Amino acid sequence: MIRETALALVKEQLTEHRYKHTIGVMETAIKLAEKYGADCQKAELAAIFHDYAKFRPKDEMNKVILEQSMPKELLNFNSELWHAPVGAYLVEKEAGISDREILDAIRYHTSGRPGMTLLEKIVYLADYIEPGRHFPGVEDVRQLAESDLDGALIQAMKNTISFLMKKNQPVYPDTFHTYNSLIQSGRID
Repeated sequence: MIRETALALVKEQLTEHRYKHTIGVMETAIKLAEKYGADCQKAELAAIFHDYAKFRPKDEMNKVILEQSMPKELLNFNSELWHAPVGAYLVEKEAGISDREILDAIRYHTSGRPGMTLLEKIVYLADYIEPGRHFPGVEDVRQLAESDLDGALIQAMKNTISFLMKKNQPVYPDTFHTYNSLIQSGRID
Protein backbone atom coordinates (compact mmCIF):
# COMPACT_ATOMS: atom_id res chain seq x y z
CA MET A 1 0.00 0.00 0.00
CA ILE A 2 1.38 3.41 -0.91
CA ARG A 3 1.77 6.20 1.64
CA GLU A 4 -0.94 8.46 0.19
CA THR A 5 -3.56 5.69 0.20
CA ALA A 6 -2.69 4.69 3.76
CA LEU A 7 -2.77 8.29 5.00
CA ALA A 8 -6.14 8.87 3.33
CA LEU A 9 -7.61 5.79 5.06
CA VAL A 10 -6.23 6.86 8.42
CA LYS A 11 -7.25 10.51 8.10
CA GLU A 12 -10.91 9.42 7.96
CA GLN A 13 -10.50 7.78 11.39
CA LEU A 14 -8.65 10.54 13.28
CA THR A 15 -9.02 14.07 14.55
CA GLU A 16 -6.81 16.69 12.92
CA HIS A 17 -4.59 16.77 16.03
CA ARG A 18 -4.17 12.99 16.03
CA TYR A 19 -3.51 13.01 12.28
CA LYS A 20 -0.62 15.47 12.83
CA HIS A 21 0.66 13.17 15.56
CA THR A 22 0.49 10.27 13.10
CA ILE A 23 2.57 12.19 10.55
CA GLY A 24 5.15 12.84 13.28
CA VAL A 25 5.19 9.16 14.25
CA MET A 26 5.58 8.16 10.60
CA GLU A 27 8.53 10.52 10.03
CA THR A 28 10.18 9.46 13.29
CA ALA A 29 9.68 5.75 12.55
CA ILE A 30 11.30 6.13 9.12
CA LYS A 31 14.32 7.88 10.67
CA LEU A 32 14.67 5.21 13.35
CA ALA A 33 14.29 2.43 10.77
CA GLU A 34 17.04 3.98 8.63
CA LYS A 35 19.30 4.39 11.67
CA TYR A 36 18.81 0.88 13.07
CA GLY A 37 18.43 -1.13 9.86
CA ALA A 38 14.73 -1.97 9.90
CA ASP A 39 12.48 -2.15 6.86
CA CYS A 40 11.54 1.49 6.22
CA GLN A 41 8.36 0.68 4.28
CA LYS A 42 7.05 -1.55 7.07
CA ALA A 43 7.96 1.07 9.67
CA GLU A 44 6.14 3.70 7.62
CA LEU A 45 2.95 1.64 7.26
CA ALA A 46 2.88 0.50 10.90
CA ALA A 47 3.37 4.09 12.05
CA ILE A 48 0.65 5.41 9.75
CA PHE A 49 -1.85 2.85 11.05
CA HIS A 50 -0.74 2.73 14.71
CA ASP A 51 -3.71 4.82 15.96
CA TYR A 52 -6.25 3.58 13.41
CA ALA A 53 -8.72 2.52 16.13
CA LYS A 54 -7.93 5.33 18.60
CA PHE A 55 -11.34 6.98 18.27
CA ARG A 56 -13.51 3.92 17.84
CA PRO A 57 -16.31 3.74 20.41
CA LYS A 58 -15.35 1.86 23.56
CA ASP A 59 -18.25 -0.55 23.15
CA GLU A 60 -17.02 -1.45 19.65
CA MET A 61 -13.48 -2.05 20.93
CA ASN A 62 -14.82 -4.07 23.86
CA LYS A 63 -16.80 -6.25 21.46
CA VAL A 64 -13.76 -6.83 19.21
CA ILE A 65 -11.62 -7.79 22.23
CA LEU A 66 -14.21 -10.33 23.36
CA GLU A 67 -15.06 -11.73 19.92
CA GLN A 68 -11.50 -11.98 18.59
CA SER A 69 -10.02 -13.92 21.51
CA MET A 70 -7.78 -11.07 22.60
CA PRO A 71 -6.59 -11.12 26.20
CA LYS A 72 -9.70 -10.43 28.28
CA GLU A 73 -7.54 -8.83 30.98
CA LEU A 74 -7.24 -5.81 28.68
CA LEU A 75 -10.74 -4.88 29.77
CA ASN A 76 -9.51 -4.46 33.35
CA PHE A 77 -7.04 -1.76 32.32
CA ASN A 78 -7.29 1.75 30.93
CA SER A 79 -9.17 1.77 27.64
CA GLU A 80 -6.24 3.72 26.13
CA LEU A 81 -4.57 0.32 25.73
CA TRP A 82 -7.42 -1.15 23.70
CA HIS A 83 -6.85 0.74 20.46
CA ALA A 84 -3.56 -1.04 19.76
CA PRO A 85 -4.72 -4.68 19.56
CA VAL A 86 -8.12 -3.65 18.20
CA GLY A 87 -6.35 -1.45 15.65
CA ALA A 88 -4.21 -4.35 14.43
CA TYR A 89 -7.34 -6.43 13.92
CA LEU A 90 -9.21 -3.62 12.12
CA VAL A 91 -6.23 -2.68 9.93
CA GLU A 92 -6.13 -6.26 8.69
CA LYS A 93 -9.91 -6.46 8.26
CA GLU A 94 -10.60 -2.98 6.83
CA ALA A 95 -7.34 -1.92 5.18
CA GLY A 96 -6.31 -5.37 3.97
CA ILE A 97 -2.84 -5.34 5.49
CA SER A 98 -1.87 -8.88 6.41
CA ASP A 99 1.85 -8.53 7.13
CA ARG A 100 2.33 -9.97 10.66
CA GLU A 101 5.31 -7.71 11.42
CA ILE A 102 3.31 -4.57 10.64
CA LEU A 103 0.26 -5.80 12.53
CA ASP A 104 2.33 -6.77 15.58
CA ALA A 105 4.04 -3.36 15.60
CA ILE A 106 0.56 -1.82 15.75
CA ARG A 107 -0.67 -4.39 18.31
CA TYR A 108 2.16 -3.73 20.80
CA HIS A 109 2.77 -0.01 20.37
CA THR A 110 1.11 0.86 23.70
CA SER A 111 2.07 -2.05 25.95
CA GLY A 112 5.22 -3.53 24.48
CA ARG A 113 5.91 -7.23 24.94
CA PRO A 114 8.87 -9.36 25.92
CA GLY A 115 11.07 -10.14 22.94
CA MET A 116 9.91 -7.16 20.88
CA THR A 117 11.09 -7.17 17.28
CA LEU A 118 13.12 -4.29 15.90
CA LEU A 119 10.05 -2.98 14.06
CA GLU A 120 7.91 -3.16 17.23
CA LYS A 121 10.55 -1.21 19.18
CA ILE A 122 10.75 1.43 16.47
CA VAL A 123 7.00 2.04 16.31
CA TYR A 124 6.69 2.06 20.12
CA LEU A 125 9.48 4.64 20.40
CA ALA A 126 8.37 6.70 17.41
CA ASP A 127 4.96 7.05 19.04
CA TYR A 128 6.62 8.08 22.31
CA ILE A 129 9.18 10.57 20.96
CA GLU A 130 7.62 12.12 17.86
CA PRO A 131 8.27 15.90 17.74
CA GLY A 132 4.74 16.86 18.83
CA ARG A 133 5.13 15.13 22.19
CA HIS A 134 5.91 17.37 25.15
CA PHE A 135 6.04 15.84 28.63
CA PRO A 136 8.66 15.32 31.34
CA GLY A 137 11.36 12.89 30.26
CA VAL A 138 10.60 12.78 26.54
CA GLU A 139 13.70 14.77 25.60
CA ASP A 140 15.95 12.30 27.44
CA VAL A 141 14.36 9.43 25.52
CA ARG A 142 14.77 11.33 22.22
CA GLN A 143 18.46 11.77 22.92
CA LEU A 144 18.92 8.11 23.87
CA ALA A 145 17.12 7.00 20.69
CA GLU A 146 19.87 8.67 18.66
CA SER A 147 22.42 6.08 19.80
CA ASP A 148 20.77 3.36 21.89
CA LEU A 149 17.41 1.96 20.83
CA ASP A 150 17.05 -0.47 23.74
CA GLY A 151 18.23 2.15 26.23
CA ALA A 152 15.60 4.54 24.91
CA LEU A 153 12.94 1.84 25.13
CA ILE A 154 13.90 1.06 28.74
CA GLN A 155 13.76 4.74 29.67
CA ALA A 156 10.39 5.19 27.96
CA MET A 157 9.02 2.21 29.88
CA LYS A 158 10.45 3.51 33.17
CA ASN A 159 8.78 6.85 32.52
CA THR A 160 5.46 5.25 31.64
CA ILE A 161 5.43 2.90 34.62
CA SER A 162 6.42 5.72 36.97
CA PHE A 163 3.73 8.02 35.54
CA LEU A 164 1.03 5.37 35.98
CA MET A 165 2.15 4.59 39.51
CA LYS A 166 2.13 8.27 40.50
CA LYS A 167 -1.45 8.46 39.21
CA ASN A 168 -2.42 5.29 41.10
CA GLN A 169 -3.23 3.62 37.78
CA PRO A 170 -2.67 -0.08 37.18
CA VAL A 171 0.21 -1.04 34.90
CA TYR A 172 -0.60 -3.58 32.20
CA PRO A 173 1.42 -6.77 32.86
CA ASP A 174 3.00 -6.86 29.39
CA THR A 175 4.57 -3.48 30.07
CA PHE A 176 6.22 -4.78 33.26
CA HIS A 177 7.21 -7.99 31.47
CA THR A 178 8.74 -6.02 28.60
CA TYR A 179 10.74 -3.85 30.97
CA ASN A 180 11.92 -6.91 32.90
CA SER A 181 12.82 -8.73 29.71
CA LEU A 182 14.98 -5.83 28.53
CA ILE A 183 16.71 -5.50 31.90
CA GLN A 184 17.28 -9.25 32.23
CA SER A 185 18.82 -9.38 28.76
CA GLY A 186 21.79 -7.56 30.25
CA ARG A 187 20.63 -3.97 29.78
CA ILE A 188 21.28 -2.63 33.27
CA ASP A 189 22.35 1.01 33.17
